[in-house]
Amino acid sequence: MAASRHIDVGRLRSRLLAPVGPYPSINVVTRTGSTNADLRAAVVEGEPDRTVLIAEEQTAGTGRRGRSWASPQGQGLYLSVLLRPAEVPMAALGSLAAVAGLALTDVAAEIGVDAVLKWPNDVLAGPNRAKCAGVLAEAVSSDEQAVVLGIGLNVLPVREHVRPGPGGLPATSLAEQGARVTDRTDLAALLLAALHERELPWRYARGDLAAAGLLDTYRERCATLGQQVRLEIAGGRSRLGMAVDIDTSGALVVDEEDGGRRTVFAADVVHLRTVPE
Repeated sequence: MAASRHIDVGRLRSRLLAPVGPYPSINVVTRTGSTNADLRAAVVEGEPDRTVLIAEEQTAGTGRRGRSWASPQGQGLYLSVLLRPAEVPMAALGSLAAVAGLALTDVAAEIGVDAVLKWPNDVLAGPNRAKCAGVLAEAVSSDEQAVVLGIGLNVLPVREHVRPGPGGLPATSLAEQGARVTDRTDLAALLLAALHERELPWRYARGDLAAAGLLDTYRERCATLGQQVRLEIAGGRSRLGMAVDIDTSGALVVDEEDGGRRTVFAADVVHLRTVPE
């Protein structure tokens, strides 16, 4: 389906707004600094669970470690969802990035794009495994537990230069990978529906990916497993090893060169080479 110029909030609401759908509030703005920042503020203001904000353009979009995320007008899908998963312990909120990754790859498969997951929060697409999407989940301090889940998805080719991510990953888009759907309203509807289908069992399972029935699928789709990797940890440290597993919390298990096994909850990961089978 051909892309339309603007995201149609009326169409989104007719398909996904409560009571027809699971989302009590869906808004689209022309421009903002960051949808995640806006919903972090909305947490304090008492906005309800599953509030959705989408921007046509972000002027200060960010990813992990405060890196900028290119968010040019009309070229991508930049959305955030405010979640209040009271059932999920604070220590288990980190697995939400895996849930979003599964939803993104669900949508990619539905529209004919070959995509895989790169731990902890990237979606890679096409034969060259270029970066197509990123996820940022941020816990927010308030009277009631809350987390803001941000997703940036490249839909159309980005005309401006995009700085490569860790390991020199270039950017790509759904359109460049032959997507059958590039209408951003339809893509937003598909993604929000897929996210709800994945997030609901995660919530009922209190953030445990295995109990939610999500872990095996994540392992199957995670291109990081079976790779020699370099872990770039906050503070400038780096470690080398083989990525061997994802645990129930979404953490990466790495066999290090010195023979030790490490469970990693947060790091940038650079794929070095595929280990032959």
